[in-house]
Amino acid sequence: MKDVFISPSILSADFTKMGTAVKTIEDYSDYIHCDVMDGLFVPNISFGPKMVKDIRKICTAPLDVHLMIVEPERYVQTFIESGADILTFHIEATKKPADVLESIKARNIKSGLAISPDTEIDTVRKFLHLCDVVVLMSVYPGFGGQKFLEKSIERLDRLTELRNKVNPDALIEIDGGINLSNYEEVIAHGADILVAGSAVLNAEDPISVIKEIKKIQ
Repeated sequence: MKDVFISPSILSADFTKMGTAVKTIEDYSDYIHCDVMDGLFVPNISFGPKMVKDIRKICTAPLDVHLMIVEPERYVQTFIESGADILTFHIEATKKPADVLESIKARNIKSGLAISPDTEIDTVRKFLHLCDVVVLMSVYPGFGGQKFLEKSIERLDRLTELRNKVNPDALIEIDGGINLSNYEEVIAHGADILVAGSAVLNAEDPISVIKEIKKIQ
């Protein structure tokens, strides 16, 4: 069985207890997923670089920072300085995705594109060679706790096929509605990194959920 990575989203954490939430899961998580929302690209506002910087102070796990903001090129340097290890942004949010990807890679961290549910998979084809990660949104971006969109399986198949042809080294990350009832299916269809927010952080025993997904005994 291939390696499966988990990136719990702290968007689902109690922000008044963020440090405790991160420390609880970091030793069992491959990444800590940080959803940055600006209220413009998506109809919600989450947090900015200070939250990422403060999490970096207490967390040894790599930070997987997902920018859901317009013109992400304005904030690449800021979030890298705040401690991002992976920086992904939406292809729909900028007119120059290649430039943004190259800017991230030039700063020696992993770069990635995210793609929303209504965007054609082939849109990322000409940028895939610059991606370390491609994030397939399996919900509409903006809020945690949403139900997994079933059309995402077919889209995952198409993205996996495209990735295998263009850049086999890129990892496919799936984000939205991932839980104990569907994680095996998305892994079977090509997902390498699973973002799980409420399924992990709202569980009575977050560690048991992570262990189940990663098949750790």
